[in-house]
Amino acid sequence: MKKNLIIGGVILVLILAIGFNIKNSYNSMVSKNEAVEGAWAQVESVYQRRADLIPNLVNTVKGYAEFEKSTFVEVTEARSKATSLTISADELTPENMAKFQAAQSQLSGSLSRLLATFERYPDLKANQNFLELQAQLEGTENRISVERQKFNTIVKDYNTYIKQFPRVLYANWFDFDKKGYFEADAGSENAPEVEF
Repeated sequence: MKKNLIIGGVILVLILAIGFNIKNSYNSMVSKNEAVEGAWAQVESVYQRRADLIPNLVNTVKGYAEFEKSTFVEVTEARSKATSLTISADELTPENMAKFQAAQSQLSGSLSRLLATFERYPDLKANQNFLELQAQLEGTENRISVERQKFNTIVKDYNTYIKQFPRVLYANWFDFDKKGYFEADAGSENAPEVEF
């Protein structure tokens, strides 16, 4: 009888230890998932700031560059596509992140072409409104870079946590799946050629 009580006590202690481990791990996964969601909200916020600046920038440039219609259309379409593609924090899979990043990269390329047009218009270079919008856009691009970096750091912490033993055994039970990262744009590993 005494032997059965000892075995029962050991089993109870093991069950309680495993239960506490699962509870603590679950709570930590929830906290880390919330951190990912918060970081994602910051990323979306700075991308929205950029999207909000674009119409003002396009309208300012339009006044000086009436015949650059294809560039304006391209920027407007890229902005529309980038703002229509939204991902909830629960859907941050690597595939969804790649789609989101592709849309944002297309918008960045269109913006670069738009800003390149101002070189052909000396009056535009002197326009204070354009210069302020350009400075705001540059600042926003820096914020995007910073927030993407923070997001990737938080996602790495989350992904590492849910993959470590023994959490990897029950992370899927509670639907804690791997989150996607922001990655470098295709071709960014090659330095651009500069010609004078």
